[in-house]
Amino acid sequence: PTRRSSDLALQGTCLCNTVQLGVARMPRQVTQCSCSVCRRYGTLWAYYPRSAVLIDAPRTALEHFSTRPRGLKFVRCKSCGCVICWDSRRKDPDRRMGINMRNFDHVRMADVPISVLDGDMTWRVVDKYVKPSIWVSPSRKPEPPATRSAGGRARR
Repeated sequence: PTRRSSDLALQGTCLCNTVQLGVARMPRQVTQCSCSVCRRYGTLWAYYPRSAVLIDAPRTALEHFSTRPRGLKFVRCKSCGCVICWDSRRKDPDRRMGINMRNFDHVRMADVPISVLDGDMTWRVVDKYVKPSIWVSPSRKPEPPATRSAGGRARR
C-alpha cells in the first residue's frame, strides 16, 4: 500500500470485506481477457502502476497462484476467494499491475468501456463495447444521488 485512502478516486472490497482496495483514478477502460487464467476467473482488469493502488489486508489474508515459476502472481482473498489482482514478481513501485474491477462499485463501473483481448491466440484487442447490464441488473431501480451532511459524509 503506497497511497492514503483520501487520495483514491475509487474504492472497493472483496466479498467478505477482508481486503480493501483503492485506485487513484477511474479506469478509462477495462480488459476482458480470454487467456486460460482470466477466462476461468471472469475478471475485468484495469491497469495501474503499483504506486496508484492501495491494497489493505491482514498479512495472512492473501494468497497467490502462478502458472509459471517466474510468471505473474494472481492474488486472491484467502477467506472468500475473490481475485484481487495480478502482479509481477519485480518490486519496482511503477511496475504495472492488473486490478480486478469487479471488486469495485458496479454502478460507477457500468459505463466504462470493455476491451476484449484475445489472450487465447493473438494477444490483440478484437472488440470493444459498453454493456451496463453485465455490471448492474437492468431491473434495478437507479439509486438516488448521495447528499453530503454537514460532517462531509455521504447520506442516502
